[in-house]
Amino acid sequence: MISVSNIHKSFKSNHVLQGIDFTARQGAITSILGPNGSGKTTLIKCVLGLNTLEKGEITINGQNIRKGWDYRRDIAYLPQMSRFPENLKIRELIHMIKDVRGQEGREEHLFELFDLKKHFDTSLSRLSGGTRQKVNIVLAFMFDAPLIILDEPTIGLDPVSMIRLKELILEEKARGKTILITTHILELVEELTDELIFILEGKIYFQGTLEEMEEKTGEHKLERSIAKILLKSEAAPEAALRLKIA
Repeated sequence: MISVSNIHKSFKSNHVLQGIDFTARQGAITSILGPNGSGKTTLIKCVLGLNTLEKGEITINGQNIRKGWDYRRDIAYLPQMSRFPENLKIRELIHMIKDVRGQEGREEHLFELFDLKKHFDTSLSRLSGGTRQKVNIVLAFMFDAPLIILDEPTIGLDPVSMIRLKELILEEKARGKTILITTHILELVEELTDELIFILEGKIYFQGTLEEMEEKTGEHKLERSIAKILLKSEAAPEAALRLKIA
């Protein structure tokens, strides 16, 4: 479980996160949405300890992340952009990541799932963007971590790989994993999400289920609900803030 309490983060005069509070329940899929620049990736990096907090606290499974880095061993992370030495072959990359984590992985099943075996001895420099993303997905799911964080996981994926990723996420949820996703793909959210968090200008403008969002906005499509929140925020920010569910 992840508990985020009143966190703030700024970069010079840019106040990226301004009092974020939420809880990601164990065994549930929590999706974080928001326009570009709303603070989604900054929030994820705070949870990972890659950004230091100015105020507030984050606990993961009861452990305050300020008190040590060992909690990261229980996290599988798919960043929005991964960069590895271009001359590495996929086989070498897999071995390197296993050595760094000091754990054995379950990559064979994932390589079959995403049809990557034929690329096993191909260097990263020769892979397409979509194939690179499949490799990144393998790296994120190959260890049996109780917490999975996915930052824009669908980038570059073809329709078949998208379906397989959804199935993989649901399989991990069924195993009791806590899953945190940031994405712009609303279809993914509608199919998978238990709890939705919508961030705008560093603040949570909505938190709840898809059904609760529909009830609050009076809309029956996620894209229309989000559009209404954005329109309210432009016309009267305090009205949009009333959409937040305590």
